[in-house]
Amino acid sequence: MTVLTIFSAPKPFTDPHIAIIQRNAIGSWMRLPEAEVFLVGDEPGLAEVAYEFGVQYLPDVARNAEGTPLVSSIFSLARQASSAPLLVYVNADILLTPDLVDSARKVVSMARKFLIVGQRWDLDVTQPLDFSGDWAVSLKDEAHAHGELHRPMGSDYFIFPRDCFADMPEFAIGRAGWDNWMIYKSRKEGWATVDATSSIMIIHQNHDYSHLPGGQPHYKLPETYENIRLAGGREVTRFTLLDTNRTLVDGRLRRPGWSGERFIRWLEAFPLLMFDNYWLASRIAYVVRRIRIKLGLEK
Repeated sequence: MTVLTIFSAPKPFTDPHIAIIQRNAIGSWMRLPEAEVFLVGDEPGLAEVAYEFGVQYLPDVARNAEGTPLVSSIFSLARQASSAPLLVYVNADILLTPDLVDSARKVVSMARKFLIVGQRWDLDVTQPLDFSGDWAVSLKDEAHAHGELHRPMGSDYFIFPRDCFADMPEFAIGRAGWDNWMIYKSRKEGWATVDATSSIMIIHQNHDYSHLPGGQPHYKLPETYENIRLAGGREVTRFTLLDTNRTLVDGRLRRPGWSGERFIRWLEAFPLLMFDNYWLASRIAYVVRRIRIKLGLEK
């Protein structure tokens, strides 16, 4: 039985390193139990890779004026082609292990509508991975030994019921802002917004930005500014894992513990979530930033 559909919109397979890490990622997805894999888009090399791996290929993605695939179209194509109760969007450089499926099934038993996100581990990977034997344990050991847990900013995977996120702005994929909107949207709708970092280990294979226009990081591109506008403004796109309202620990959903950073984010986000008051949220965020700068905590 297929419990979840994993879908992604990979980059072109023309860069040798990008090709290796994307093939590694797809290889890990295919080895998850009760899961199917969809590859979305018509980037160079994608059709051939989909055929080679024997996964479903969805090429007819809508694009913006710059030619970048739209997140809304990617999600819509996957939803239409899938009959699984859960959808999982994942960036194409991310390695997944079976604990993702186990954790998703546990959350389903405790919440009807939800979003599961979590921190990633960053790891240098330059060669094709060996998926023989107990590959998931070996991979986790390698990440613990030589990788680094990424700070709770940015999200690389999203697990949600198929009836969630049916309507999305026309965000550009691979640009900043839309992943933050996902967390904001989940909180605004009152869904369980789950940080599963302690239960789901995902591994990001490090790479450069040579595939982007001018080799710039995605957050510096004009399409990122358009994503921010579509999301509803910069305060919306400041939502991160610090804004989740549940954690998944030992198979149970719990309220996250308070910390200084989490309390600050609560102050900043409260006007948006409760009153749709963007002005007040931005004023509070401004005051907080000024205090942090004076204390030497921010430049």
